[in-house]
Amino acid sequence: MTISFAAKGTPKGQPRARAYARNMGGKYVARMYDAGTADDWKDQIWVALHQELSKIGQTKTVGQQVDLAMLFLMPRPKSHFGKNGLKDSAPRTHTAKPDLDNMCKLVMDVVTRSAAVWNDDSQVVSVTAEKRYASASEHPGCVVTISESQGSGYLPAYRLQRDQQN
Repeated sequence: MTISFAAKGTPKGQPRARAYARNMGGKYVARMYDAGTADDWKDQIWVALHQELSKIGQTKTVGQQVDLAMLFLMPRPKSHFGKNGLKDSAPRTHTAKPDLDNMCKLVMDVVTRSAAVWNDDSQVVSVTAEKRYASASEHPGCVVTISESQGSGYLPAYRLQRDQQN
């Protein structure tokens, strides 16, 4: 079983948990909270996931081992454009914040909280992720593909290295 969906919007990373001290009965107790800066993006992913699940009638987890692929399409800043469209000097890849690992973490957390695809993101055994600027024909957002793992246990680079050693 494979589930694939696209969420439109500006991808964001999972914000760092914030801490504060609260005075409770003369003692200070540490409390943690989520800054909430990515809540709109989380909602976009949630909606796109559940629309896809409704369309395919998927209500159970895809399997015990899961492969996850994510493509993050970032909006281009105005400085990348000139009078005649996209400047030749405009980069293809996105090397600014947010960090790719934080964007992946956010997607995995949303899918985990949905409880409709997998029980826990510990079931993800392989992740392929890329972030780049959206082309003129693409909308900024994220394309996610979740599939049951074929269980090879090796990523292609490791497979090549292993095969060369034998």
